[in-house]
Amino acid sequence: MTAPTTHRPGTFAWRTVNISPAERAGRVLMGLAATIIAIVLLATAAGGALAVVLKVLLLLAGLDLLVTGATGHCPLYAKLGHVPRTRRSRT
Repeated sequence: MTAPTTHRPGTFAWRTVNISPAERAGRVLMGLAATIIAIVLLATAAGGALAVVLKVLLLLAGLDLLVTGATGHCPLYAKLGHVPRTRRSRT
């Protein structure tokens, strides 16, 4: 496994924005909502092991959406080579 490229020692290279502005806003809103709901559920209702696992998965999914929306970079999109229509060059 190779180390990520850096601009200067100790800092990672900026990832390209590969999410459209509308999708970014949607990811941030949905991620924030999922994170808040998961925290409330974890704090209030005690349940079985399966229920706790599902609540933690909801929390992790919400955080993933929140981070990818805020940074504008989706690693899965990058791996698949997806570029939104609004980010494509007009050549």
